[in-house]
Amino acid sequence: MRISAGVTSLSLAIAAALAIPQSSHAGGRSDLVLADLQAGRAHTGELLVQFRSGASRSDSQAVRSGLGAATIETVRDARNGRLELMRLPAGLGIADAVRGLSGDPAVEFAEPNWTYQHSATSNDTYVTNGSLWGMTGSYGSQAANAWTENKQNCSGVYVGVIDEGIYFAHEDLTANIWSNPYDPADGIDNDGNGYVDDTRGWDFDGGSNNINSGGATDDHGTHVSGTIAGVGGNGKGVAGVCWGGVKLISAKFLGRRGGTTANAIKAVDYFNDLKSRHGLNIVATNNSWGGGGYSQALKDAIDRANTAGILFVAAAGNSAYDNDTQDSYPSNYTSANVIAVASITSTGSLSSFSQWGATTVDLGAPGSAIWSTVPKSSKGQLISAYASYNGTSMATPHVTGAAALYASLNPGATAAQIKAAILAGTTATPSLSGKVLTGGRLDVSGF
Repeated sequence: MRISAGVTSLSLAIAAALAIPQSSHAGGRSDLVLADLQAGRAHTGELLVQFRSGASRSDSQAVRSGLGAATIETVRDARNGRLELMRLPAGLGIADAVRGLSGDPAVEFAEPNWTYQHSATSNDTYVTNGSLWGMTGSYGSQAANAWTENKQNCSGVYVGVIDEGIYFAHEDLTANIWSNPYDPADGIDNDGNGYVDDTRGWDFDGGSNNINSGGATDDHGTHVSGTIAGVGGNGKGVAGVCWGGVKLISAKFLGRRGGTTANAIKAVDYFNDLKSRHGLNIVATNNSWGGGGYSQALKDAIDRANTAGILFVAAAGNSAYDNDTQDSYPSNYTSANVIAVASITSTGSLSSFSQWGATTVDLGAPGSAIWSTVPKSSKGQLISAYASYNGTSMATPHVTGAAALYASLNPGATAAQIKAAILAGTTATPSLSGKVLTGGRLDVSGF
């Protein structure tokens, strides 16, 4: 067995204890994980370990003992293997632990618990005064054209918001917030999903059923929600792409310090469970966040969403680089249900901050100077407010709303069919030629 120079004595002891064979048994992409660690991608210092199907409790105990690690939680316990989150001992680096487990026959893969951030920057009044260009402008989504054809009734369609929480009492959102029929507020986990009284969704960051635990700091999750499903026709504020009857379900995983891979996985699987067990018509999840390195565990969860028929709409990122040459996750995952979204301005230009990718980013959508719903603290109370934000975070919910709109107009359409319709319906845009896969921007007028 070869061990590179600079490995700690603790790592040597671990390698010996694990008796690593020279041939590798591990799945996942340890090469990408180690490259992302080398690049300085942010993580928590914790380790996610996916055990193989058939691995015993004694196998996992042997791994923990060899590492000197402690289990924080079991993120997922399934027939095809258990995913555990572990805390490593002081002095053991994440990269050394990943290398050390790469040959263990009980381990499918090991990777960091990456840290993610939302993809936004800050800078039916807004419809009538022309501020809501993403719906009404020449380079907008053309949602307003669909509304004039009475294509706004999205009843029976559900959308997941994996983000910060949602200010569910907002005047422009409250009518479109989901109420869980499977688990009423009675202190009992009636639906058996492990989350007691998840009446509007779940706060995976804080471990509670309060999807607005962040108060006024849940502005990002509230903002993207308004773009998807802000109530239209009520004479107030904004209108979402799909504003008539669509229901928003919150999976809050971004907190004050960002979010983690472990909580992102639980959030994705929360929606997978709702659709698979209850048949809830969850069309897509909105994912306006990024920043972590490659995670096989998260990709596996996204693939499970694909199996469940749920699209994963993801922000391309705000660091103005080519995702074809530098990976950006989760938008760069190759799962069939991912739609990666770049940002454009009201004049049709690629936003200065937006990342792009001729093969890894699918289309552009309005993301600069986007007005939407936010909570505001006033005299110690939260009130409904509106704000203009910039980011691929703001572009992404336009596409998520489009997915909901298409699903409402085409009952029974599969995730693959919805994605194909969105991409086929784009309008060619010079600034996006050679920059995104379709060469165009979102256009729902043909739905």
